[in-house]
Amino acid sequence: MHIGLIGGIGPAATVVYYQRLCAAMRAAGARLELTIVQADVYDLIANNLADRRADQAAIYADLIDRLAAAGADCAAITSLGGHFCFAETARISALPLVSAVTPLDDHFAARGLKRVGLLGTEVVMRTRLYGQLRRTEAVAPTGDLVALGQVYQNVATSGICTPEQRAIFFEAGRRMVEDQGAEAIILAGTDLNLGFDGAHDPGYPVIDALDVHVAVLADLAIGTRSLADIGLDRQT
Repeated sequence: MHIGLIGGIGPAATVVYYQRLCAAMRAAGARLELTIVQADVYDLIANNLADRRADQAAIYADLIDRLAAAGADCAAITSLGGHFCFAETARISALPLVSAVTPLDDHFAARGLKRVGLLGTEVVMRTRLYGQLRRTEAVAPTGDLVALGQVYQNVATSGICTPEQRAIFFEAGRRMVEDQGAEAIILAGTDLNLGFDGAHDPGYPVIDALDVHVAVLADLAIGTRSLADIGLDRQT
């Protein structure tokens, strides 16, 4: 299946999606059919903070039209923060839209997790992943979520995570584990891999939501799962 990605939100996340999809296809001995279109991270940030869902959905719909014209069979948004208008986008999308949020609930439950902590944009943390987790309880950092969300935004737009920013994320995760009983910290922002890069141990379990989304997209690309298997139909 030909996968279409809406990238650029931010660029570092797009690179990781590409790298991990390529690795998954290489491990499966399969050929990747992929098209990426470029969204503007600053448009997304402005629309997200102002909750202009229809405006961002219209931007996505135009990009998805380009993916459809390139032959893509489905589309995906490479940003969990960018999912704030997922429903609005899905309604006007020319292609089936593969959610990065929907598969997380089953993934956490399969790992036996009862409570997880979230790091990501202010909206993702405040809404506990848009209220879409049903089988696992989500907690958010205590304190100033706007300030923490700004730190994440700075990382996403720059494509760099400084040692100081990494320390802020690590400490926020630690407090959720120690004070709120989180069994794992979810990287619910697709640019957080810049801070949680494997070279620095935060001292607690971490799950990158990006990996869960990539696994679904890889299964679709390989053909081990169909759109119907994940609750979508080729026709929208």
